[in-house]
Amino acid sequence: MGNTNYKQFTLGIEEEYMTMDPETRELKSHQQQIVTEGQKTIRNKVKAEMHQAVVEVSTDICRDVEEAFRDVSHLRTTIADIAGGLNLIVGASGTHPFSHWERQLITDHVRYSAIINELQEAARSNLIFGLHVHVGMESREMANHIANSTRYFLPHIYALSANSPFWEGRSTGYKSYRSKVFDKFPRTGIPETFESIEAYDNFIKLLVKTNCIDDAKKIWWDLRVHPFFNTVEFRICDVPMTVEETIAVAALFQAICAKIYKLHSQNLNFIQYSRALINENKWRASRYGIDGQMVDFGKEKEVNTRALIAELLDFVDDVVSGLGSRGAIDHVGNMLENGTGADRQLRVFEETKSLTAVVDYIHAQFLNGV
Repeated sequence: MGNTNYKQFTLGIEEEYMTMDPETRELKSHQQQIVTEGQKTIRNKVKAEMHQAVVEVSTDICRDVEEAFRDVSHLRTTIADIAGGLNLIVGASGTHPFSHWERQLITDHVRYSAIINELQEAARSNLIFGLHVHVGMESREMANHIANSTRYFLPHIYALSANSPFWEGRSTGYKSYRSKVFDKFPRTGIPETFESIEAYDNFIKLLVKTNCIDDAKKIWWDLRVHPFFNTVEFRICDVPMTVEETIAVAALFQAICAKIYKLHSQNLNFIQYSRALINENKWRASRYGIDGQMVDFGKEKEVNTRALIAELLDFVDDVVSGLGSRGAIDHVGNMLENGTGADRQLRVFEETKSLTAVVDYIHAQFLNGV
């Protein structure tokens, strides 16, 4: 079908990195120096997060995955360089293998103080590192339609991104423990569907009016239509260990959006499942990553997660060339073969019995493939 406008599906990527002491490998505050230094070269693309050992970066609006790859590579290189100059090391993992949140300093900022005042220990213990992918849309109406349908695929891609098996020095038994930490927040997890963008906006207005939230940024769902921009924001994933994994995940989100859009323009739609059902798959993704089984709700049976991801790749295949993301999508095959970040962290731990070695591995992978 030739008339799909692939140019609308722009990408914006946000990643959260950890800053650590090169001697102890513990998380260590960068005291906003990385942000201050970063603003000289990458300007507003780097910012502080609630915990001082977290750095958040965001790309420009990228026309395609190639541009996004270059931007994320540049951001990772820049942050690693600045950190090195401050005698710190950086890494990308959904949780730090052994640092304790109680020892971490909180950034002095009005917004973070308000969140901590409200959410207390749930906020202070929220020492996690995520990936957010924004995909551009022609309108917020279309964004709502696409958000409703793409909910089903969130667990599949989340399983691929799983990169947080350790928490406070323990192997948690989960491939992604990060979501378990974040579940303590209100307004998280898989969202419900909204029959229209007006219904969504009215929901936000009601929460603001009743003092549940002061603005729509306090909606922390795994997927949300952006309150102001024509984008769908995917927020479910752990930050991947390498830039290639990040771009593969972003390319998948983009391809799913393009595919749902294409179906819509042919008067077709993807079946929509309830939040409760999708949550069953999210739990399985969190626990087993790509090594378990998920439920195919169409067939009403359990299917190997790798097989479901292969089906997903088939489902989006006809839009991938138009998006120019074939190389990025092909990397999903490598991820299935070599394991997720969590699988590789666990492998290093099995071989070395050392969480310090795991941190060294995470750090070594940070610029891999840049």
